[in-house]
Amino acid sequence: MLNFYKLIEILVSLQSLVITSMLPVYIPLLFIYKSSNNIELPITWQIPTIILLTLIFNKKVVFRAFSIYIVLGLFIFPAFHQGGSIGYLLTPNFGYLLGLYPLITIIDNLNTRKKINVGNFLKNGFIAICAMHLIGIFYNFMQIMFYSQFNLFLYNLGKYSLGKIGYHILMLFPLLLLIKPIERLKRSK
Repeated sequence: MLNFYKLIEILVSLQSLVITSMLPVYIPLLFIYKSSNNIELPITWQIPTIILLTLIFNKKVVFRAFSIYIVLGLFIFPAFHQGGSIGYLLTPNFGYLLGLYPLITIIDNLNTRKKINVGNFLKNGFIAICAMHLIGIFYNFMQIMFYSQFNLFLYNLGKYSLGKIGYHILMLFPLLLLIKPIERLKRSK
């Protein structure tokens, strides 16, 4: 049975997931022509938010919130980065969403070992992001095998995995600033 605080944690996690899946990442380039040019990266803040929520709460809370998020995106409204509905199951993007479950589990290892430091965070973060991408690649491969469209595999691999994995790993570094406050927060509970 869920108590009131767990329900609030799930709702906060769900709200954060929905909001961050729609926020693109921009890098301002102020040094070009002294104007405010921006480069939009092909990712959102969703993965860093899931990592942050997993560090703050436990994996059961984030699993529940993420499962509700997937149900909302598939059946109720388009909450995913590039849309939603049941047809989203046929896109390679859905495999990467499924890959977030092992990501949550691997990041939660930091909570269970109670060793949240920079080295462990970067190591687990790198492993978690690689696991997420492997699940996405496997899902993509299964789709390619099912539909016999082998010419799309390398394109999807480049677009959805190789083109984004560097950015996902790069997004771990802003989270390093939050490691010490999270560790203090966990000790004060």
